[in-house]
Amino acid sequence: MKVCIYGAGAIGGWIGVHLAQTGHEVSVVARGATLEALQKNGLQCVQTQAAEARIKADVKVSANPADLGPQDLVIVAVKAPAMADVAKGIAPLLGPNTMVMTAMNGVPWWFFQGFGGKLQGTTLSTIDPEGRIAKAIPAHHVVGCVVHASCSLDAPGVVRHHFGQGLILGEPADQHGQVSARVQQLVADLSAAGFNASASAQIQKDVWYKLWGNMTVNPISAITGATTDLILKDDLVRDFVSKVMLEAKAIGEKIGIPIAQTPEDRHAVTLKLGAFKTSMLQDVEAGKTVELDALVSGVRELGQLTQVSTPYTDALLGLSRLHASVRGLYPT
Repeated sequence: MKVCIYGAGAIGGWIGVHLAQTGHEVSVVARGATLEALQKNGLQCVQTQAAEARIKADVKVSANPADLGPQDLVIVAVKAPAMADVAKGIAPLLGPNTMVMTAMNGVPWWFFQGFGGKLQGTTLSTIDPEGRIAKAIPAHHVVGCVVHASCSLDAPGVVRHHFGQGLILGEPADQHGQVSARVQQLVADLSAAGFNASASAQIQKDVWYKLWGNMTVNPISAITGATTDLILKDDLVRDFVSKVMLEAKAIGEKIGIPIAQTPEDRHAVTLKLGAFKTSMLQDVEAGKTVELDALVSGVRELGQLTQVSTPYTDALLGLSRLHASVRGLYPT
């Protein structure tokens, strides 16, 4: 495949270097220090799960997507606040059959494409306020991807992979056990590159389940600087996290995504991962804009749409938004 990584941060770089190692023609849209690093040293990934090993791939890189041309697959792995810029620049990469795989956290702009009952087709004002992303990336291009892995950046163009290999893929309109042929092929390609890839017949369910776990610990870690184990070992904070999760669980039931687990079930899973910094805490420490809207504001809006009261989610959003705003990390 011709594959373009739009956003060669931790997750995009991790996926890109493995696809390049497998023989796919990988290019990258990058700017600034990342552009210079990729031109000079290629895309690198440090594996830390056993003995430390470094893999490297030479990739074509440009700040201008028009230099790279139409692709078979575009992997969008940016933080949600950067999606407006991606929407402005992605057109030269899209051919009639290009897949756009969104490897991102939170509620995506395509969430209600082919899904949601009475809310089907709804555009969330907190995610895509003027519908510009949906216009730039029509729904037939989209393949959703839920990432279950932890990566960070050692330096521009140098990814450190900590743990996890999971990639769950599905098209927004795939329902009732149906998985498209192109998703099945993409799963096969990613599996051949070493990922634990699988297909989902309802990718919104997988998006919501991951969000259910990280919409709380991400902003709380950003405010407190605490790793996930410390957050969940504090009884008062853990109770607050559970209250937010119960609100999100009630919203999920209203939109057709019931969750059988209790918050305590999910806490046990998170604690097994040990002490780690969330992606939002990493962003705060690096002085980067935080993706509160995709993780928290979107859930609050869904509560309003489904008439589910969300006082604990509101409190979490208010505190984390204020924390980020005074640091210049949340756009107003």
